[in-house]
Amino acid sequence: MARRSAPPGSGPAYMAPHGAVRIGGRPHHDPDESAFSRFMREQIFAPEKLPGNINIATAVSLFGFGIFAVRTWGDLLLPA
Repeated sequence: MARRSAPPGSGPAYMAPHGAVRIGGRPHHDPDESAFSRFMREQIFAPEKLPGNINIATAVSLFGFGIFAVRTWGDLLLPA
């Protein structure tokens, strides 16, 4: 069987070409962007990392509610 491939020089399909513009019109690398803004964009708001971030937020919320519930109604857990 003959192998079908992309035309020569097309590069990998999963990588954006150099200088590509991201969705929303923002450049891939903004020299005026702070390190905190870059971290938030690349790690917190990135669509490919959203499921993991939701899991972490859910776990932290559940942990915090557990502490709140035990501190508020913990005396109900003990026998009278």
